[in-house]
Amino acid sequence: MKIDASLTFDAKQSLYTVAFRAMGTDCVIKFSASDRDRAASFAQEAVQWVANFETKYSRFRDSSLISEINRQAGKNWVEIDSEVESIFSICDDLHFMTQGVLDPTMLPLIRLWDYHKTPASVPTDQEVDKALELVGWKKVERRPGSIYLPQEGMSLDLGGFGKEYAVDKVAAMAVGYGLPCCLVDFGRDIHAVENPPSASAWHIALENPEKPDTPWASIAARNLGIATSGDYCRFFEKDGQRFGHIIDPRSGRPVANAILAVSILANSCLEAGVLSTAAFVMGEEDGLKLIEGTFGAEGCFVFNNGIQQTSNFYQHVVQN
Repeated sequence: MKIDASLTFDAKQSLYTVAFRAMGTDCVIKFSASDRDRAASFAQEAVQWVANFETKYSRFRDSSLISEINRQAGKNWVEIDSEVESIFSICDDLHFMTQGVLDPTMLPLIRLWDYHKTPASVPTDQEVDKALELVGWKKVERRPGSIYLPQEGMSLDLGGFGKEYAVDKVAAMAVGYGLPCCLVDFGRDIHAVENPPSASAWHIALENPEKPDTPWASIAARNLGIATSGDYCRFFEKDGQRFGHIIDPRSGRPVANAILAVSILANSCLEAGVLSTAAFVMGEEDGLKLIEGTFGAEGCFVFNNGIQQTSNFYQHVVQN
């Protein structure tokens, strides 16, 4: 897989920017480098890593490893390498941390509630129950070097954390390159490394879910992961009822609560992304407990009638 990318330099900010499209979203990496050759070398390596990651793990690519695992559900074990084993070990940790809310086997439910369908349709209770029978990370069988989905129709989707994982990997690459600073932004999943030359921190706008594309606050980010989850952009409506794209694997249905969005600041983008989605699904009370129980994490819930945040969230908010 080849990704077309552009590399530009802003002399005023002393920052290089590499921009490209991957994983279904717009990707931007801003960074400082000693010269253009070094900048080009890092940009090429980062973009190629993302291309390889998407080729291997995207469920939307028929030739990917994930698609092969899904095709072999109920049929055969599939060989995996040590990198894949480590990613599935991460799945174990995230599934446990979120009390089962993050479940990589949710694809049958995601397909059932596909908000892209035309015309929009609401699944029956029987269809939901049937899909739920195919969901459950603990059902997945693994042994050293291979994995097996025991029921035909079971399928994996790493979309719940794959993009955030990629953000952190690229940020780590920048550190490995010895770059003074870097901001990795893949579809608003962000990891900020150090600070840009012209400021003490990266300023990251948080989108207003009631007015998309406009900010309601700005975060001063330095060595932080940032992610927001909400269903205000991806949903469908049927008979006057709104159905968002975030599914609760416990009920098999889209989340329906008063939360518009959850923004998380954490030590990594992966942690921020997982916490934001899990907190959105769990709701305000349990979501706050989850965030406050995670070292280094802060969060903010946005509602129609206001916000609720953890105790230290606003220490990161830029005061206008």
